[in-house]
Amino acid sequence: MVSDNVIAIRGQEENSRYRFSAAPLSGRTPDSESYIELGQFLERRGDARESQSGFEGIVGSSDALGEVLDQVRTVAVTDSTVLIEGETGTGKELIARAIHTSSRRRTRPLIKLNCAAIPLGLLESELFGHERGAFTGAVAQKLGRFEAADGGTLFLDEIGDIPLELQAKLLRVLQEQEFERLGSTFTRRVNVRVVAATNQDLAALVAEKLFRTDLYYRLNVFPVALPPLRHRLEDIPILVAHFVHRYAAAMAKQIDKITPNAMEALLHYSWPGNIRELQNFIERAVILTNGDVLHLSPFPSHGAFSAGPVTLADAERGHILNALRDSNWVVGGAAGAAARLGVKRTTLLSKMRKRGVSRAMAQGAV
Repeated sequence: MVSDNVIAIRGQEENSRYRFSAAPLSGRTPDSESYIELGQFLERRGDARESQSGFEGIVGSSDALGEVLDQVRTVAVTDSTVLIEGETGTGKELIARAIHTSSRRRTRPLIKLNCAAIPLGLLESELFGHERGAFTGAVAQKLGRFEAADGGTLFLDEIGDIPLELQAKLLRVLQEQEFERLGSTFTRRVNVRVVAATNQDLAALVAEKLFRTDLYYRLNVFPVALPPLRHRLEDIPILVAHFVHRYAAAMAKQIDKITPNAMEALLHYSWPGNIRELQNFIERAVILTNGDVLHLSPFPSHGAFSAGPVTLADAERGHILNALRDSNWVVGGAAGAAARLGVKRTTLLSKMRKRGVSRAMAQGAV
């Protein structure tokens, strides 16, 4: 039951969207002073997935998230390779951490590597290490990520961006748990559990001969598909309360309410950037809020309030546009859109052509 001094909320599913109505605070009449108390969602979070062992940082209690975490519990106790698939911003790294911390390897290191963030010439050294003098600039011996993760877990993010010439060596270490450092003929053995992640369609890359078939099947032993935020709408109020609480505390603010209309807007926005976009949006809202009622900033133009779930193509197009705007339409380079999205410049240009993204199109869009 909801007490008299807390807003009563009615959530119902209608055309895959939820509706909220607010009752006035005790002693008040229904007007602009009607609010939703965010604290009640924080209380619910105690019964949500975050409180379960090994799932720190994962917030939500939806059935879609519950199915994913059931898969995590099932596979974590094994040493099998896991492939986490999902759109950008869905929390793939958090799931990888949950797998590690729920496994027998939890006392050993969890080593992470974003394969798209390392220049092609250095990726092999990052993975397998090198000996002194192995190449120009190799002034000292270096351990690779596989050696650093020995006994533990190696999380390889953006696995689809590993170049073909390295995929055979990666397949070998997955199958045989052995490799050689660059510049060495000595074979080293490790005991590493690999968790890989991608926001690309690896099967499509295999069909295009951009990804090895044998490596794909070796990685795809236990696939885990993360749902986009638009498919777990019931988690949005809990996530909003969680992020408001975090950022308000960091900024020494007291924000504990939101209007029903604002919550409706959050539920109707398509969130092409998923939880990461929601997190950044709430942080900005907390910065702009003076008082105890959350003030929302304007939504990005690429999302416009959708009447229903957007397609994957629309979500990708919107996310690309967002990254291009943030980088002032610079595609390459360290601060370019490709780096922000964690993909190669050529990959982004290909996706832009495929999705019909151009600066002229964006300037004509509302």
